[in-house]
This record gives sequence, C-alpha cells and structure tokens, in this order.
Amino acid sequence: LIRTGGDIRISNFLLWQAAYSELYFTGVFWPDFDEECFYEAILDFQKKERRFGKTSEQLEKENQ
Repeated sequence: LIRTGGDIRISNFLLWQAAYSELYFTGVFWPDFDEECFYEAILDFQKKERRFGKTSEQLEKENQ
C-alpha cells in the first residue's frame, strides 16, 4: 500500500484488507508521483523480510 503526501497513517483506508500488507510512505504528492517514484517503492518492497505476523526468530527456526 503506497501512501503519498507525507502523512504516515492509513486513515482507516481498507483497514481489514491491508492486514499484513507492506506499507510505503512517501512525501511526494499524488499528482507528482511518477514512474520513478513507483520504482523506488518497488525497490523498497524488495528489501523487506516478509514475516506474516511472525518474528524473525520464529521464521529462522522454521527454516532450519
């Protein structure tokens, strides 16, 4: 979920549907959000560790 405009909140937007979603906040306003900004969001997403509500330690134990 990408939130533009600099606010670091989701304002109850798709609250239940956004469970376990990756959130990306940017200071760029929507009219200025272009392909380069989207690419930056994708790069940020690729760096995330998907845990689906678990801790890193729990995932590490499962993967052993």
